[in-house]
Order: sequence, then structure tokens, then C-alpha cells
Amino acid sequence: MFIGHFGVALGVKRWAPRTSLGTLFFAAEFLDLIWPVLLLLDVEHVRVAPGITRMQPFDFYDYPISHSLVTAILWGAAVGGVYFAVRRYRAGAIALGLLVVSHWVLDFIVHRPDMPLWPGGDKVGLGLWNSWPAGITVEVLTFGIGIALYRGATRARDAVGIYGLWSMLALLLFGWLGVLFGPAPPDSRSLALSSLGLWIALPWGWWVDRHRTYSVGEVVKTI
Repeated sequence: MFIGHFGVALGVKRWAPRTSLGTLFFAAEFLDLIWPVLLLLDVEHVRVAPGITRMQPFDFYDYPISHSLVTAILWGAAVGGVYFAVRRYRAGAIALGLLVVSHWVLDFIVHRPDMPLWPGGDKVGLGLWNSWPAGITVEVLTFGIGIALYRGATRARDAVGIYGLWSMLALLLFGWLGVLFGPAPPDSRSLALSSLGLWIALPWGWWVDRHRTYSVGEVVKTI
């Protein structure tokens, strides 16, 4: 899943208004942010295998540190704990921890049975990537609901808050479409390097959020 993770982060802003959208993006995409680093370090592994699912040509056969359920829970506790230690904002810390774990849950829905429950443990997955209608519907609905929740919880303070938001959402959408319909990368290293592009969403989310105000009138400093 790609834009679905961002959709969940957008929606959670309503329940953690003092937490920046960039920080929420960081938590929602945390597993995919560390994954390419682990690939480049040869700690985890993936194969480019066209046809392995209808929507994605990747065989995620070895990623127990970044994408097992147990480690996702531990990563979530770590991310939420560090945030709480720095900010002392309980709602934000809980939101961030849950967002990290939500990544595994959403991936479980779309992946084939390649999601480990724990390092070296059983692998599970509902396999929605084997159906174009089902896979696309889940992504678009999750993304769309998240956008609606975020826009309902915030209002633009200036033009940046309007056009910055929509340009960011368009970038995410077209990036996802490019992955879906573009050519597969030639090897796992190329995949890892291109995946590092996810990091651009973090400062963009922070920047957009700085130009929007929580809709109930609460003026908050976000981080």
C-alpha cells in the first residue's frame, strides 16, 4: 500500500492536532522509510519478480526487521515513546505509535502472504494486490477519507495552506500511479534508491501544516 498510509496519517490529524502532519507522515511511513536503508545495507532483501501479483512485481521474501508485526509494534512503541519524551503530548505519542503499527495492518490487507508475524515466524497477507479493482479501491478510499478528515479538521491560513496541500496530494497520487503503471526497477538496489524519495513527503507535510489552522479554533504549535 502507498497512498493509503498517507490517508491514515491525514485522518489522524483530527485526533492529534498539535502533532505536525509531517511527523504523522513519518510514523505512518516509518516501516517503508527504514526498509530501503536496510536493503542498501544488505540486511533485508527483495526480488523484482514481474507477475508475482497483478499489481506489484516485488517478492518481499526477507524483511523481518522492518515489516514483521512484532517489530512494527516495537517500532511504534519507540517512535511514540521518543515523541512523548520530547513533547509531553500524550495524544500525539499514542497517534504516532498506532500509525506505525497501522502500516503493517494495511500492508497485511494488500500483500500476498509475505508479512511475517515475527522475525522467522509465519507469514500472512490477504492478497488484495491480486485484484486490480479491490487493490485500487482500498487505496483510493483510504486516501480519500483521510483527505476529507484532514480538510474537515483544518482550514487554510493562506494560499500556501490551499495550494501547497493540493500540490502535495497530487504528488502523492501521481507518484502512486507511476509505481503502478510504470516499468519495474531493474534490481533491488534501484528499488531501494527510488524508495528513499518517500522522505520528501515529510518536510512537505510539515510545511503545509504550518499554513493551516485546526478548525475548532485551537491555535497550536506543531512538531
